[in-house]
Amino acid sequence: MTTPDTSTAAPEGLLAALDAYEAALAANDLDALDAAFVDAPGTMRGDDRGLLVGHDAISAFRGARGGIGTRSLTRVEVRPLADGLALVVSVSEFAAGGQGLQTQLWRRDSDTSSGSGSDDVAPRWRIEAAHVTGRPKAFDTTVWRAVGDPLVAATGDGPLDGLTVAVKDLYAVPGQPVGAGNPTHLRESPVQTTPAAAVAALLDAGASIRGIARTDEFAYNLTGRNEHHGTPPNGAVPTRLPGGSSSGSASAVRLGMAEIGIGTDTAGSVRVPASYQGLWGLRTTHDTVSRQGLLPLAPSFDTVGWLTRIADVLLAALDATVPSNPGAPAASVLLVPAELLDLVEPDVAEAFTAFVAGQDEPIGAVQLADLGVPPLDDLRELLRLVQAAEAVAAHGAWIDAHPGALSTVVGDRFAAARANDPAATADAVAHLDDVRAAIRTALAGRTLLFPTVPGPAPLIAADAAALERTRTATTAMTSLASVGGLPAVTAPALTVDGAPVGVCLVGEPGTDRALVIHAGRLLQD
Repeated sequence: MTTPDTSTAAPEGLLAALDAYEAALAANDLDALDAAFVDAPGTMRGDDRGLLVGHDAISAFRGARGGIGTRSLTRVEVRPLADGLALVVSVSEFAAGGQGLQTQLWRRDSDTSSGSGSDDVAPRWRIEAAHVTGRPKAFDTTVWRAVGDPLVAATGDGPLDGLTVAVKDLYAVPGQPVGAGNPTHLRESPVQTTPAAAVAALLDAGASIRGIARTDEFAYNLTGRNEHHGTPPNGAVPTRLPGGSSSGSASAVRLGMAEIGIGTDTAGSVRVPASYQGLWGLRTTHDTVSRQGLLPLAPSFDTVGWLTRIADVLLAALDATVPSNPGAPAASVLLVPAELLDLVEPDVAEAFTAFVAGQDEPIGAVQLADLGVPPLDDLRELLRLVQAAEAVAAHGAWIDAHPGALSTVVGDRFAAARANDPAATADAVAHLDDVRAAIRTALAGRTLLFPTVPGPAPLIAADAAALERTRTATTAMTSLASVGGLPAVTAPALTVDGAPVGVCLVGEPGTDRALVIHAGRLLQD
């Protein structure tokens, strides 16, 4: 039984309720934990990852979090505030070392509807608000694989002086192996001696590497979930997934752990996490930035990209990596493609329509079919088939030599890739260059504007089937730039259901810088 370290008597039943709550935490008893919180939309729980408001949001977070480390309360302070209302502050000691602090507002009621099913309606104490200060961490292992101060120092000076970089765990970094989001791959990978070309450009421009950021395994996912190391936090909305596969890079930037996240974008792996976390993200024109020193997924679509909190830093990363080209195409009139807008959720469409209406510059509408762009379903299928074939070519032999090394989700994805119809795959590969050329012709002198993804990030409690539906809808929107090998910038312009959704500008090859500048101008209006 908990004994308070205070001369103030604890109200009857409160300490027993606190003991029961701690026991439920130790057992990860989700039903008992749900019953321990006031079932109301105003119930709150906060920690270093953000604030949750509402019993349902807290329950969803807890269900996806898993249990906590074994702990015991070493100090409890109770301050009665009013009849049936008390403040409890407790210190917890973890068996693995370290202390935490919990501040809770407890309220006494007579509601047993979410409890044990007992007919007893005696008053019961429940938590109405809680703030948790966890034990100190060396670093968040869901965000970082390795971190330093710095991990790698700058090799030069320039426009990125003093800025730090989170490097996706696909790039070569001196003194580090490439883990690719998989512990077995990490153990077997050689330590790199020279940086990947895109990483070297940032170091030469004055940036230092803060650390190696987590990625979905082999970049073959879009959620940010990874069975091996957990899910990085969504720094904008803690109840939602961070997006992948550049998940760790995005979370590090959103949480202020780095100014620049370097990622890759094959089917949207920069654009999606940037949209989900309210960041700026740039997928560069295919082949503009060298992929030397980058572990591939699908070379026909793989591109280097960056995530930042502000547009100026995104431009600085681009300028440090891609030489200025005075002959590059300029920004062009914006067009909203009807087929892409038809794919988004109703609330996103409403918010995007209001955003467009608030702009000072003229923004037109267009049918992609009228421009000669193939149907989006066809583009998504072409992307899926070619990406799958190239992913198996890049990693199939390693996977065969390491049965059971992949997580269930990514393992299933590679298995599905192997099961694709060979004739359909060969046809997709044969037509890729022609389709890419058609898309580039259609966008000559044009810039498309549309929501980056169909909706806000999925909830962390979303099941695999729901996430696969989201992936299918998302890649229908991202495939245009991926198949076309086009630059695409996503900017944090919309808020839907309290969560960020980006707006995306896609232009012809070489308009990378113009797109970022144009997007910045839209957000300033």
